Amino acid sequence: MSNPSTLTHNRPPLRIPALTCPFPSEVNPYVEEVDRDTLAWLAASGMIEGTENLGRYGAARYGWLGARTYPYAARELCQLVTDWCVWLFAFDDAFCESDRAAAEIARELPLFISVIDDLGDGEHVGNVFARSLLEIKTRIAATGNGDQLDRWRAMTKDYLFAQVWEAANREQDVVPTFDDYIVMRRRTGAMLTVFALIDVAAGSCLTPGEWRHPDVRAITEHANDVVVWDNDLISYAKETAGPNIHNNMVSVLRRHKGCSTQEAMDLIGGMRNDAVAGMVALKPRLDALGSAGVAAYVRGLEYWISGSVDYSLTSSRYVHAWSAQAPPGGDM
Repeated sequence: MSNPSTLTHNRPPLRIPALTCPFPSEVNPYVEEVDRDTLAWLAASGMIEGTENLGRYGAARYGWLGARTYPYAARELCQLVTDWCVWLFAFDDAFCESDRAAAEIARELPLFISVIDDLGDGEHVGNVFARSLLEIKTRIAATGNGDQLDRWRAMTKDYLFAQVWEAANREQDVVPTFDDYIVMRRRTGAMLTVFALIDVAAGSCLTPGEWRHPDVRAITEHANDVVVWDNDLISYAKETAGPNIHNNMVSVLRRHKGCSTQEAMDLIGGMRNDAVAGMVALKPRLDALGSAGVAAYVRGLEYWISGSVDYSLTSSRYVHAWSAQAPPGGDM
């Protein structure tokens, strides 16, 4: 897979460690249609205001993220999971990469929870994010079974509540401890919400017992760590210019381990490689279960590792920031 290991600042260069991946890399054949229709869906949703902002989303080509992370999905299912990813990006930009106070985000939660758990009539949802969330939930319900919908619901609520913690860190200028960050990054990164849709997209359902199996939980945790730590590395330059810089593993290691920026990045590279090795080690035990649903789910996790790296290292959402930013504090 494509894996450039060096992106540079204008002075001096910071090196992203090689993001090695032993898993296959493919692209869904419907990528161009999905990319086109996702942007149209986003424009119609009202979540993004202004032609310039919408153009920025178009340039990021999020359809390629969906196509790389769900290369096996049928056309409409690839559209569904890609639209969900774009909802997460739009929500992140509006609520998480902003100066919104924790209390402000907390006050929005009842509306989102009501939409997720069918607590309202669904007829008069004015908030554009809640309205789009309702549409996504309705599409998941039409495609998946009750267990799959409930998994997505639970993971999405977990993600939303975690944003209050992240906002509190921004508001109070807190760099979380290493242990706290490990726990919460597995939730703030939204990966469990997209992993919950793997078996929906694959058309091969995990049973509740399989979802709770210790080895399935372990490989899910490893995959979650890999994707969010890779994201912390790749998005670091973008986040140095924003209010969310403390909520990044590079910042956590710099503050609490006394590392330079480059040392922190190299440590994260080793951590994510250990997590990849953990996934590889678990695979024979998961194969021995003889479950088509588990096999499809593990394959989906592997595609998320390869697909997210392939997409992120070429995405305008991240790459342009590396040519424009200088390392904070000037240390290497």
